[in-house]
Amino acid sequence: MSIKENLLSLKNTFVNPHCLLVAVSKTHPVDAIRVAYDLGVRDFGENKVQELEEKQAVLPKDIRWHFIGHLQSNKVKYIAPFIYLIHGVDSLKLLTEINKQAEKADRVIHCLLQVYIAKEDSKFGLDENELEQLVQSEEIKSLSNVKIIGLMGMATFTDKEDVIRQEFRFLKSIFDKLKSKELPSNFDLKEISMGMSGDYIIAQEEGSTMVRIGTAIFGEREYK
Repeated sequence: MSIKENLLSLKNTFVNPHCLLVAVSKTHPVDAIRVAYDLGVRDFGENKVQELEEKQAVLPKDIRWHFIGHLQSNKVKYIAPFIYLIHGVDSLKLLTEINKQAEKADRVIHCLLQVYIAKEDSKFGLDENELEQLVQSEEIKSLSNVKIIGLMGMATFTDKEDVIRQEFRFLKSIFDKLKSKELPSNFDLKEISMGMSGDYIIAQEEGSTMVRIGTAIFGEREYK
């Protein structure tokens, strides 16, 4: 199927039409992104800084770029001038560096805190206690060039729908709990980024406001 057919099919299966589609374009060529762009997609996700820089330089400037991978602190400076949303912030160190580079770029960068919800060692993220400590830390209050707008999580890679649903439900419960508290002024919780090509329907049913979908749009990844 073509990218156009994939996008149409995908949108028809959304159980929440207001859920934002982030087209995960990592490893896919600029031409494929242009096709999706011409069909109305404006949010694209990348997980490698160099690849993101190269694509951002040649593609339309109204694209909203999402960084969805594990971001190293020493790479933040390269994307700070243009990044729309950083999905996977999992430490105060990284958040502090994002704030520093955002200040240099005279911007406020929106971020999501990544929560560890999967039963897999390969996944990154904060556990519930670490999240609580981060939110309550004095240091976070002084970061005026970042805005924490929500949480992000990745479910276990499994065929067991009940496991995936339970993990997404857990993330939503953490989000609701956090939202009910008095938070620092640089928090404005409204987004839950969860759900990918294989589990986006379950994610939407469990409260996702943003899904990150690559394979179901562009097909299998293209590795150089």
